[in-house]
Amino acid sequence: MPPSASRRPETLGDLERLLADIDDGEGSVRLGKRSRHVLTALVTAPQQAAVSSISDLAERLGVSPSTLSRLAQRLGFEGFTGLQAVFRRNVTEGKSFYSDQVSRLLDGEGNDDGQARLSRLGRQECANIGDMVAGVDGEVFVQAATALVEARRVRVHGMRQFASLASFMAYGLGMLRPDVAPLDAARHGVADALAQLDEGDVLVVASCFPYTPSVLATAEVAARQGIRLIALTDSTSSPLAKVAHYTLPVPNHSLFFSNSMCAFMLLAEGLLSEAASQLGDAGLAALKRRERLIGELDASL
Repeated sequence: MPPSASRRPETLGDLERLLADIDDGEGSVRLGKRSRHVLTALVTAPQQAAVSSISDLAERLGVSPSTLSRLAQRLGFEGFTGLQAVFRRNVTEGKSFYSDQVSRLLDGEGNDDGQARLSRLGRQECANIGDMVAGVDGEVFVQAATALVEARRVRVHGMRQFASLASFMAYGLGMLRPDVAPLDAARHGVADALAQLDEGDVLVVASCFPYTPSVLATAEVAARQGIRLIALTDSTSSPLAKVAHYTLPVPNHSLFFSNSMCAFMLLAEGLLSEAASQLGDAGLAALKRRERLIGELDASL
């Protein structure tokens, strides 16, 4: 049964908690696999959900407008307009993403102890990973890995917590092939770093809502230069997807106080593993050379 008007979700936090309860099998609302996927996509891209028409959203999500209407009704609204109002309030109120995440985490704690919170977070992350793996476009995945292998130069760019993802990818790919680095490894500025790339070089960019403006601007400038972009982001409606050659969406629904990174890291590992497979003997030779140099250096210390 749909929730009553008094219990229907009124905030983005309510929707996120509802999704968490559904993942845990504790929700009062029962959603099918497709409806849950649609709701997750809306929640992970609230700005897009707030400003798009029902027909545009349906087209992006690969469903019919009636699917969105039925989803809204299952959640206790008369139609999709009521559900969309939740996303519009979230955008217009201008609340801080990170403090909102902390508030939702505290609101959802109840009498949970540390182990219970860890268990709940683990189930959410497992759902993110499962959805990412199930939803990945195999052809795009292989093509993206091929671009990492064949490009003359590869750079990886992310800010804030995605800086760690960029460093990890650059390090891992650099073990297999030459001329790979974080975009601004020399700290001379992103503009200078982009100026050293040519048409056909590859830039991996990573960001999710709330998207870092400088990362979006970097991606747009790189695309205009003819640099091939691989975007690791939260949905196909992400601003990065609009300029990327290859988009790999990563669900990151979680009560963690910042952006959930587990599924992003698994995707990065998957891309690096696919690149190693494609490189074959060349990648193996690069690893052996690296091991030999490390051994020589250690012996000289």
